[in-house]
Amino acid sequence: MKVSYFHVAGDVPDTIKGPDGPDAAVVIDVLRATTTIAWALHNGAEAVQTFADLDELRAEANAWPDEKRLLVGERGGSKLDGFDLGNSPVTVVPETVKGKRLFMSTTNGTRSLHRVREVACVLTVALPNREAVAQRLINDQPEQVWMVGSGWEGTYSLEDSLAAGALADSLLAAGATVANDEMQAALALWSQWKDNPEACLRIASHGQRLIGLGDHDADFQRCAGLDQLSVVPTQVEPGVLRAVSG
Repeated sequence: MKVSYFHVAGDVPDTIKGPDGPDAAVVIDVLRATTTIAWALHNGAEAVQTFADLDELRAEANAWPDEKRLLVGERGGSKLDGFDLGNSPVTVVPETVKGKRLFMSTTNGTRSLHRVREVACVLTVALPNREAVAQRLINDQPEQVWMVGSGWEGTYSLEDSLAAGALADSLLAAGATVANDEMQAALALWSQWKDNPEACLRIASHGQRLIGLGDHDADFQRCAGLDQLSVVPTQVEPGVLRAVSG
């Protein structure tokens, strides 16, 4: 297994759709989309359907009964007007999400999911389900794995690279090899912060942005909680993620 990392969707090579593309793609958005997705599915959501375009989201959501859907939306770190929830793993509790489909659009993470949606195997990872995703990949043994960060509006993010390094650390222990320099750098970042990942999240520019928006201590704790979940969010049709245990 060869693992590569791309900082943002725009860095993903066009060869993604060809014979040189990946056998599996893993999307990362630690603060906070892929953390929210993992916790929502763990807490019983029927599925999370992701959208880069808000008009498309609303059109799809309108086809579902009101009692079976939730609109989850965020721009700039804040909940979208008219949506049921923002992009917080703390809010997707069982009594809110169980049995419902979440129609989700965020500033960054859903763009990366859209970029890789045609790959045969698409998973999402965050720190809480790092080991579960690692075990899935170790069991399946795809030849080429591309991890794709979400960044912030097309630019590098510290926290996504941290999670890429965390996942790669587990994969390398099982015999995987590093395929690009971005992955090597992510591994070095994880080595530096693995004993206190929450501190890394807080000093990251997006962490600082969230701190500026208000009290997000619960979000930081939830996003930094390593290896707490067994769920592996897996794309079952383009843009639709369901829970699969690792």
